[in-house]
This record gives sequence, C-alpha cells and structure tokens, in this order.
Amino acid sequence: MSEKEVEVGRGITLAYDELGDAGGEPLLLVAGLGQQLYSWPEPFCVSLADRGYRVIRFDNRDAGRSTHLRFRPPSFGAMMMRRWPNGQYDLSDMAADTVGLLDQLGVADAHLTGISMGGMIAQTVAARYPRRVRTLTSIMSTTGARRIGRPALSTWRLMRGRARSREEAEARAVRLFRHIGSHGFPFNEAYVREATGRAWDRDPSSAGVGRQLGAIFRSGDRTAMLGEVTAPTLVIHGDRDRMVNPTGGAATARAIAGARLETIRGMGHDLPQAAWPKLLELIDDHARRKSDATT
Repeated sequence: MSEKEVEVGRGITLAYDELGDAGGEPLLLVAGLGQQLYSWPEPFCVSLADRGYRVIRFDNRDAGRSTHLRFRPPSFGAMMMRRWPNGQYDLSDMAADTVGLLDQLGVADAHLTGISMGGMIAQTVAARYPRRVRTLTSIMSTTGARRIGRPALSTWRLMRGRARSREEAEARAVRLFRHIGSHGFPFNEAYVREATGRAWDRDPSSAGVGRQLGAIFRSGDRTAMLGEVTAPTLVIHGDRDRMVNPTGGAATARAIAGARLETIRGMGHDLPQAAWPKLLELIDDHARRKSDATT
C-alpha cells in the first residue's frame, strides 16, 4: 500500500491509496471535514480488504496531500449571510472530484462509504451519478436541512481557533474527541494523538477546513436531491453524537427511498475500535446484499 496522486479534472489532484485484491469489488471510503485518508484507520481498512474488497481511500480537496485552493475561507458570519469568496466550491464539486478519481482508477461503479462530510459527498455522488454507485453507506452524516443534525453549541466552541504546532494540534484533538467521541466506548487518547500528529506531518494547514465548511454551507438543504438516490442505502449513526446530532441520520434515512437506519448505542462522532466489529458487519452485509441480488 503506497500513496499516489492523480489529476481528476478542473485543476484538482487527489492523493489516494489502495489495499486488497485489485479484482475485488471496489469500496471507496470518503473522509470527513478536515480529515485525511488516514482517518479511516489502517486495521479497519485491512479488515474490509480481508473480506474481499478493493479498498480505496483518499484525501478530499483542501486536505492532506491533495490540491489546496488558495482563496481565503469564508468567515462564519459570511457563511450565515451566504456571501461567498470567489472560488468557493460546494459538495457537488467535491462529488465531481470523487467521480473523477473513479474514472482515473478505471472503476465503473463502487460501493461508497462516507463519514460526516464524506457522507454528504457520497450522498451527492449517489444522487448526481447514480450509475457510479453500487451501494451507499452514510455514516454520522446529515441532509443539510436547517435545525437538523446540527452540532451542539459546546462543540462549536471547541472548534474555534487553530493549532500553531504539532503538540497544540494533538492537545486540541484530544479535547475535541473527548467531547464529540463515543462516550459509550473506551477513549483511546494515544491513538488520537498519533493520528493527529500524522495528519499534521502530512498537512499542517488549517484554511482548507474553512473552505470545506464553506462547501457544506453553500450546498444548503439537500433533502430534495436525496430523493433522487436510487442506490441501496444504509445510514449509520451513533446515539451520542455531539457533532452531527442523530436527527441528521434519521432525516437522511427518511429522505432516501428504501434507506435503512442503524443506530449504534454509545457511539459518537468517531470510529471507536470497540465498535469496529459492528460497523464492519453492517458495511459488508449491505454491500453483499447488492452483490447477491445482481448475481
């Protein structure tokens, strides 16, 4: 497994890696806000590969080693007033990046699994490019509807500011994930520090998070668009999520015809190792239902 970079169109280059059998069913993992491909833990991905999938994970634009745009990110006030800087993209642009990656990898269609903002991107791909999606799994995500799936006020406060060093980034991440993480499962501080440090070493910038957040706000309420999704859809949400309120998962499942909602008790806005067996079972079972139906 080694990182590569590929141009996906419109001046965007994405960094990605793969593991598993190249002939296996493609399973594309889409990362969340400000997160990099390594936010999908390697052992978690190995477990998926061991189940026969060609696992692909990547850095979205403005994260990791993918293309970073250069415009100043919108302020929170500007987003509320819907005043966008020149160059501000939306989730449809990030969905086009994702499809461009599939094109460059020669993948006609794939199982898409997205977490948080990655779930929003995966939802958008499924709505706008239905033939490219075998199944959709949306984890701890939402529809963009107002007053649905919103972070707790205490979460907004912890997200303010930015780290100026690796050590500060690790400390901030520990505080944040102690708050938004899975209070029903053990907290692994060592893992949070290691993952945050690795992310800092690959990309210490922070402006990309603001631009990605602008993409979410600019996309607005996507409920009507989700009615266009035809791929078999699984929605997974924890009942302890302080970043994307569980109402977001429920609304997503309601918006997509035939979608199934699975609630994991004790899970917050992270992927606690103790929940991996259940998550892996759900993702794999959902994909296999589609595969069995087409054979």
